[in-house]
Amino acid sequence: MATNNTSGDALEALKTLVQSTTSLISRLETFLHSIAVDKASDAANPPPSSEPSNPESIDPLSLAHDSATLIKAHTTKLSLLIINEPFTPSAISKVLRELVSGPIPALASAVQICDADKYTLVARQDLAWRCYRVLKELKSLVDTIPLDGKILSNALKNGSKGDKGSMAATGVIWAACDDVILLKKLGIAGLLVKKVEEYRDTLKDILEELKEYSEEVDEDDEDESDTDQTQANPLDSVTDQIQNTHISTQQMLDDLMNPRHIPRDDPDKIRERLDSCLKRLRLTTLLYAAIVKRRLKLLPPLPTPNQTPVSQRLDEVFPLLKRLPHRFGEVACAFYELDRDAIDRTMDSCFFDAFAASEMLMKPWEGQRDEFTDWAEKFQVGIKKPD
Repeated sequence: MATNNTSGDALEALKTLVQSTTSLISRLETFLHSIAVDKASDAANPPPSSEPSNPESIDPLSLAHDSATLIKAHTTKLSLLIINEPFTPSAISKVLRELVSGPIPALASAVQICDADKYTLVARQDLAWRCYRVLKELKSLVDTIPLDGKILSNALKNGSKGDKGSMAATGVIWAACDDVILLKKLGIAGLLVKKVEEYRDTLKDILEELKEYSEEVDEDDEDESDTDQTQANPLDSVTDQIQNTHISTQQMLDDLMNPRHIPRDDPDKIRERLDSCLKRLRLTTLLYAAIVKRRLKLLPPLPTPNQTPVSQRLDEVFPLLKRLPHRFGEVACAFYELDRDAIDRTMDSCFFDAFAASEMLMKPWEGQRDEFTDWAEKFQVGIKKPD
């Protein structure tokens, strides 16, 4: 009888602890998400005890690394306890208490002390997003803890009807923790390098697409000499084909969705604009490579002394570097539509941003000039007039 009472008390204690754990994680989730998306109002009000007493002496990436490592280990214990007999509420409660008293709030603390003025807003938001993912997935696992005194069924363990199950959920948490752990190895400079290289790869993809587009020939012009029919409106041909019972849906979609080719007579000088764009887009990809080699890989350790505003310079230039691939995507769409005005407008915007990015990083982190400075000056001449 005493044993039953003890088991019942342990199960009730577990129910209370699961509720308080999910409540804490939810509050920290909201805090981390607000930082990740730069929502200042929520980020300005961190949950209680989310910041350590002496933050100046703590490296945020190291704290996040250690916290994620502990969460990963405790997740493994928790995952095994909820699927193996005998079901032991007291053992599960012990794991939850250890999580709540240590690594869970410490993970939020790591983001809180990763001050944007010292470590860059880019790094702070990236760290916040990774930590947010850890807590989000951890809460999902905590929600699966059985409160009926029995281990999880095979369906809840292995997943069914679209639910991933506790085993798969554990793997997702491990992966999220690994992403946080990786940041310490990367460091701030390594993280920034990784991001700029990803932006550059996107630019290269757009460059290749536009090069392929520039080599395509307008098939309508090739067939023009073989037909006496005139097509005043390209949609007329689609309308005629709709009335043809032999046309397929895919053919109609191809006619409507494929990029329009540059006509041979080219009255709007689209090809001239395309050639100019390709040259300057190629220059822009070189700019990204030069920034990685001559600026980011030579970045001094952060935080730097207040009189050296390295973080501020990085936070000013990164929105431009991140935005340019999207802007060049808009340029490509304008070419595919043969929209001269949109081409001119989007190209001007792109090359203004590229010029501005080179200007922001013109000077080295210390001193006035270096090899990149000389290269950037030539880049600016080329981006304004590539011919």
